[in-house]
Amino acid sequence: MEPKNNEEEWGKTAWEFLTQVRTQSPLIQCITNFVSMDLMANTLLSAGASPAMLHSLPEIPHFTPRADALLINLGTLSPSWLPSFNSAAELCHSLGTPWVLDPVAVSASPFRFNACLELLRFKPAVIRGNASEIIALSMPQHSTTDSTKGADSTHESTDAVEAAKLLAQRTGAIVAVTGATDIVTDGNQVVGARNGVALMQKITATGCSVTALIAAFVAVDKSHALDATVSALAVFGVAGELGMKEAKGPASLRMHLIDALYGLDEAALKSHVNITSLC
Repeated sequence: MEPKNNEEEWGKTAWEFLTQVRTQSPLIQCITNFVSMDLMANTLLSAGASPAMLHSLPEIPHFTPRADALLINLGTLSPSWLPSFNSAAELCHSLGTPWVLDPVAVSASPFRFNACLELLRFKPAVIRGNASEIIALSMPQHSTTDSTKGADSTHESTDAVEAAKLLAQRTGAIVAVTGATDIVTDGNQVVGARNGVALMQKITATGCSVTALIAAFVAVDKSHALDATVSALAVFGVAGELGMKEAKGPASLRMHLIDALYGLDEAALKSHVNITSLC
């Protein structure tokens, strides 16, 4: 796809991706943390995809080849999960199946950082994290001076543009930095998506869930992973904006966000998309 010049073109692209997901119902294998499983599965279902929360190592050789995309999320990392992470990612790499990495709290410990480095060997199609995570992962080694606050970012997304470009160039992945402005880059082109509402940050696992949605969008067109990533971020953000109109707080926003994603139509999406090329 050619670079988009305006929001109308991006709106059309985002709607095309959402329509394909609804039509094809891609099977998305999610090896993810216990906190995110519920909202992530419901996000995928509401968008039209088929979630599978499967992480058992003996099942991976049999199940992963059936998946249309894989998501690996390091949120509640433990040593027992590492073989499943690596086996599934390696299998996807060998089969040409796209997979997406969510390096949750990557700088929290050398163990977590090294687990991410190991996974990068298997060439994720997309890496999605907050600004602190992307800055940390762009470094050649674990930093003990990083100011990451658990899974929360202590940086603005715009602080991580150069780190995201560097990481994309080094890995060949599309890199997405989520925040007030979502930044997406292939190492050269940089796109900003400004959909969503601040209250979404008060709902556990919204970041994890949008990463799963990215996997679903990439699954239907892996050759245009940047457009798929931007589109998924915009769709999820627009659903948050529409859900906020009915919400009274984080709990009700969670419910209304899922409803809005399920019922999102072409006119609403195209009229709310806020995407611009930054360079």
